Amino acid sequence: MKIEKCTKKTFVVIGKEGSTLDGQGFIQQLWADANAHFSEVQPFAKTDQNGHLVGIWGVMSDFSHSYQPWEANFSQGLYLAGVECNNEAQAPEGWTKWTIPGYEYLYVEVEDDNTFSEVLHYMRDHHLPLVGAVHDFSCPANGKDYMFFPIRRL
Repeated sequence: MKIEKCTKKTFVVIGKEGSTLDGQGFIQQLWADANAHFSEVQPFAKTDQNGHLVGIWGVMSDFSHSYQPWEANFSQGLYLAGVECNNEAQAPEGWTKWTIPGYEYLYVEVEDDNTFSEVLHYMRDHHLPLVGAVHDFSCPANGKDYMFFPIRRL
């Protein structure tokens, strides 16, 4: 597993919000809803110079919407399935806008179901704090999935 560092300034994700209180499979249901209605947010989506989407995000937060890690050993919290959008974009009806604070992140390509726990173990071993919620990122440019672990707020 290759762990890398990056910084990402404050960014906006507009998506479909749900929580662990919604029951098993809620994340898959959010993605199905977001994908089925993507045309409603496509005009606000951030794109690169070639017109390709910058990123698809599964962003997480504790229940207070303060972007802290999920509670109860990472088992309870909020999830937003969406797309990175221009900062001034307003969420259409039925969608939710989150403004994610800027952080320095460790990020890693998702290899299997153990990626999350392996990175947390690495962070403990290297005395790196988890200072916010972990986010899922799908890169449209290469089709790969990543996890972003915030280690310092900007």
